[in-house]
Amino acid sequence: MVLAAALSRAISQKMQINLSNLGKLYNYEWIFRNLTYTFEQGSSYAILGHNGSGKSTLLTILAGYNLSSEGTTTYTTAQGKTVAPEHAFRQLSLTAPYLEVVEEFTLLEMLKFHTKFKPLRHQLTHQQLIERMGLQKSRHKAVRDFSSGMKQRLKLGLAIYSDTSLLLLDEPTTNLDQEGIAWYQEHVTQNSKDRLIIVGSNITHEYSFCQHQLRITDFHPAPKK
Repeated sequence: MVLAAALSRAISQKMQINLSNLGKLYNYEWIFRNLTYTFEQGSSYAILGHNGSGKSTLLTILAGYNLSSEGTTTYTTAQGKTVAPEHAFRQLSLTAPYLEVVEEFTLLEMLKFHTKFKPLRHQLTHQQLIERMGLQKSRHKAVRDFSSGMKQRLKLGLAIYSDTSLLLLDEPTTNLDQEGIAWYQEHVTQNSKDRLIIVGSNITHEYSFCQHQLRITDFHPAPKK
């Protein structure tokens, strides 16, 4: 309980992210370079670009899952305190098609495991989150037996409803049908207040609520002559 309370205090802080001359090199080629930008507290951003343009790469750098090749990423609280990059994970939740859930768990076991590390917003119970995800009938079902759409709704539910000040969403409606897309739009909008939300996408319905847009292709190096 003490650990959970400490985590809850840590992740409830408002945050902003400052990028300075950020660049990422893969196989001797620059994915993007000279990226200087500020993601402000309490705002929502869409990172736009075609497939393979670097959207996911930038999101993984912001999440601390990947390292930039040059430049700096600085996380700052509303009080002006700098958060070390290796501690930024406490402040954020991320979902992406390439991230997996523990398929051996049942849905309820997955929620109990997840909330040991990331408490839920609004002091939701596990049952209340299950109801918000519309997965009541699968409470005791193994995650491995979920459809791809159910798994995506689970990943989105865990990310959106974790009590984090930074919410990073990479292609969030992958595997969702129209009903699932409407569910995503409703719940991400309901949980956007006082958070920094960043969506990597090239599909309008995934980022239509975002206030700002960053085109990653604006930071692609000029082709060699």
